[in-house]
Amino acid sequence: MEREYWKAGNMLYPVPAVMISCQRPGERPNIITVAWTGTICSDPAMVSISVRKERYSYDIIRETGEFVINLTTNDLTFATDYCGVKSGKDVDKFKEMNLTPSKSKTISAPGISESPVSLECVGTWFTRYVSGGGDGSISRSEIYG
Repeated sequence: MEREYWKAGNMLYPVPAVMISCQRPGERPNIITVAWTGTICSDPAMVSISVRKERYSYDIIRETGEFVINLTTNDLTFATDYCGVKSGKDVDKFKEMNLTPSKSKTISAPGISESPVSLECVGTWFTRYVSGGGDGSISRSEIYG
């Protein structure tokens, strides 16, 4: 069998869809679904997320430096999809999906009570990239809780 050569692209599938919760002080919390996330380091525990600049949550995360990665379940499938296609500018995703914000132990951004695992994160480094028509931001973040 000969080796195949494919068009350049990301072949690291499947990527986990997670629900990222964030909040500006004095405003309602928001949720964005992100599939571009991963582990960077285990000691200290660090993750990365990638969010496009035009997303409502982008500025919230950049301004506060905080967010919570909430893992999903089969029961959260519809909410995960909904939070990925609706904008927090237009709707209260917690209310529309009957989700409950949970107080975090170490940061101001809330988690999602219905999620089995919530990782409280503080961004330690942000960079913006513009490449091949893509425009986004990568956050390297420590897990605090």
